[in-house]
Amino acid sequence: MCTTHFWGPVSNFGIPVAAIMDLKKDPTLISGPMTGSLIVYSLVFMRYATAVTPWNPLLFGCHVVNEIAQIGQGARFVNYWYLGGKDKATTAPAAPAASSEEK
Repeated sequence: MCTTHFWGPVSNFGIPVAAIMDLKKDPTLISGPMTGSLIVYSLVFMRYATAVTPWNPLLFGCHVVNEIAQIGQGARFVNYWYLGGKDKATTAPAAPAASSEEK
């Protein structure tokens, strides 16, 4: 518990936690290049976690969670900017306001 094999992955969990929390935010806030970079980064470090001796399952798990979260963000980015999500968001009708007569 007093080594970088523990504290490195624990502190690194901030990245996937932030990505998971951002899954409900507006897709215009997603950076495509950064999301792509984080996808590659997590793939590289998943491989690294299996190559180091001793094997570091905590680091591997951190990057598995980050990979899944970043792929989700990437899918939202591609859907919004390239698959018509932006058009659907701008043409969606606003919810009607409740009238005082319905009370």
